[in-house]
Amino acid sequence: MEAPAVRGFSEEQFRAACRELDQPVPAAGGPWQLLVESMGVRIYRLHNEQSGLYEYKLFGGLADCPPKLCVDVYMDLNFRKQWDQYVKELYEKTYDGEKVIYWEVKYPFPLSNRDYVYIRECREMDVDGRKIWVVLAQSVSVPQCPEKPGIIRVKSYKQSLAIESDGKTGSKVYMYYFDNPGGMIPSWLVNWAAKSGVPAFLKDMQKACRNYSKSI
Repeated sequence: MEAPAVRGFSEEQFRAACRELDQPVPAAGGPWQLLVESMGVRIYRLHNEQSGLYEYKLFGGLADCPPKLCVDVYMDLNFRKQWDQYVKELYEKTYDGEKVIYWEVKYPFPLSNRDYVYIRECREMDVDGRKIWVVLAQSVSVPQCPEKPGIIRVKSYKQSLAIESDGKTGSKVYMYYFDNPGGMIPSWLVNWAAKSGVPAFLKDMQKACRNYSKSI
């Protein structure tokens, strides 16, 4: 029997996320379009021809949240259940030596909830003396996590996050995001998630950072 292929992320993927922090505005006239600027966050989108869906890039800052604290909050799955109202179920398990995260997301009635099975990795990078934390995540297929009735499995999900100090007491943040939620998602919900849901998530995360030190 062949050993299972090691799934994971390349050094170049981590470096690419770091580089995005230096290009907080995609090239004018390029394929990335500014979607919304809200609460100190700029969100760009790119139409993915293959799926007909959009990929998103987000640039912003989190005041008074140092990068290490942001990353700790982001990586702490148990704490996330306390501050992210859309989490139905979230846990990490090891299957065949690989750490895998299961995440079920609440969708508004009458839509079915979605769930994700994915791997992620966090690295602290040194880029010319700058300290940048990068978190990469992508969906994987794991036989031990079969699909559940009534819940739609998101089979295509990718996210990268890069965080560094803003030179003061906060953080500079870059995030890339793509998922294919499957099923029929009304366009109003897609637009709401991109324009309001993501900035609101960052605001919630900012609040969570402030409460985190009290909770540990």
